[in-house]
Order: sequence, then structure tokens, then C-alpha cells
Amino acid sequence: MSGVLHLRVTSPSERTEKVVALLEDCVGVANLAVVPGASIRPPGDLVFADIARESVEGVLCGLRDLGLDSDGTIAMEMVDTAVYDAAERAERAAPGEGADAVIWEEVVRHTSDDAVLSWTFLSFLFLATTLAAIAVVLDSSILVIGAMVVGPEFVALAAIAVGIVHHRTGLLRRGLFTLAVGFAAAIAGTTVLCLIARAAGWITIAQIDRPRPLTGFIWTPDRWSFVVAFIAGIAGVLSLTASKSGTLVGVFISVTTVPAAGNLAAALALGDLAELAGSAAQLGINMAAIVLAGVATLMLQKAVGRPGQRIRI
Repeated sequence: MSGVLHLRVTSPSERTEKVVALLEDCVGVANLAVVPGASIRPPGDLVFADIARESVEGVLCGLRDLGLDSDGTIAMEMVDTAVYDAAERAERAAPGEGADAVIWEEVVRHTSDDAVLSWTFLSFLFLATTLAAIAVVLDSSILVIGAMVVGPEFVALAAIAVGIVHHRTGLLRRGLFTLAVGFAAAIAGTTVLCLIARAAGWITIAQIDRPRPLTGFIWTPDRWSFVVAFIAGIAGVLSLTASKSGTLVGVFISVTTVPAAGNLAAALALGDLAELAGSAAQLGINMAAIVLAGVATLMLQKAVGRPGQRIRI
């Protein structure tokens, strides 16, 4: 069983009957339990239920309509293993497929939390950009892949798309700020390291001007650059909305945002204006394509949602 979530609701006693009625009317609810007066803060009753993923968004909308997001609490967690027939019957009865169901509250909160500009985000982006710069100097495709995997920028790009689609200006600003400051800091830090390496004689302009069959694509954008980034953006947003983290790793390896930033830093330190311009163009094209793909994918997912499944984000 992989499509069942456990719901815990703290409800004011006078609204518990309506909460129970809401859950009893939902075909995707497997179990339902009420513990009267069990909650101390906030005061009220505890209501527990197991719900098929396909029915979660409708239930959350109903609970918010009852005001439990402000006067009570609504908490959900994924059930890794549920071995009982009622859960299987609930999943079969719920319309649609669990893999296709989107829990928008989960998507918004996940992107909002991960798009925060933190020392951890800056550290990973700096390390990824530095790895990419080394990959450029050594013409190493392995290091390019490593830099792509380490880079944390995709969720910030996804946050911009979610903010646009759901009209969350705060989330949009957060994603833009995190990307702008993050890349500026990572490129600046990597440039300083490259300048030190140049002074020490570790790198020369000849190393990035020479033919680089394994990493030359990083600073030479073409029509395929946009196509690849757009497809990767679609895959990345789908992996976020479906909570498929394994797929997200593949997205990281497909897009040259961080490698382009690393190449930009190396070119800046060595004074190669052609590679600097090409890297900046590649970086801009990839980020724009990912955001556009994210917006298109999210809008399509909203459009094909089940009738009556209101989205109150």
C-alpha cells in the first residue's frame, strides 16, 4: 500500500460532528476514529482517519471550509505500509489514481520550505559551482554530473512556477531572491577560488580556450538547450507534485544551470569574455525554460483535476 495517508485533526467540540460527517461521506476514507476532549492545546477533540491519496485534496478543502486550519489543526503523514483490506477498498473506491493525485498544500509547503535562502542552500550551490568550474578546467563529464546532482537550485525555480500559478507573490519573491542571491554568491565565491588558482599557476586561459569535447556544450547554447531544459522542467515538477524524489535526481543531471554558472566563474576569473557571455546565456535559457515548463505543467494539472475538487492555496 503506497497511496494512503494518515490524517490527524484537532477540532473544537462543537464542530467535530461536521468533521466526522465530512469524512464519512468521503469514499476514500478507510478508518475513522474520534477521541472526545483529548486535545489540550488547542482544546477540543481528536479525529483520526486513513485516506486514499486521491481523496486528500477534497478533504483538506472541506476541513478548511470548517475553519480548522485556523481554530484547530490539520496534520497528514504518509503511511509507508498499510496491511488491511479497508485501505485497499478505499483506494479502489476513490476516483482516479493515487500516482496522479496532487496535494497542492503539500506542493506549496515543500517548495516554500526548500526555496528559503539558507546557509545550507548557499553552501551546496557554492560547492556545486566550484565542482563545475573544476570540471571545465579538466574537461570532465563526471564532475559535471556531480555538480548537477549537488546543485539545490531546482526547487527555487519550482517555487517561482508555483508562485505564478497559484498567485502566491510571497513564494514567487522568495524563489527569485534565493536564485539571485544564491547564484551571485556562488559565482563570486568560485571566481575568487579561480583567481587564486590562476595566481598559483593551476589554471590558465588556454585550458578553457582549448577544444573541450566533454564540457564545451556548457557555454554554447543552441535550440536544444531550451528543449532539454523544458522537458527536464516538466519532469521535475511532476516529480515534486507526485513526491517522486528519485525522478528529481534525473532532472538534476539533465540541466546545465550549475555547470553554466561554474563555467561563467572560470571565464570571469580568466577574462574570457566569449565564454562568459555564452555561459550567462546558457544559464538564463535553462532557468527560463524550467520556469516556463513548471508553469505549463502546473496549469495543466490544475485543469485536469477532478470536477468539484477546489483548490484553495
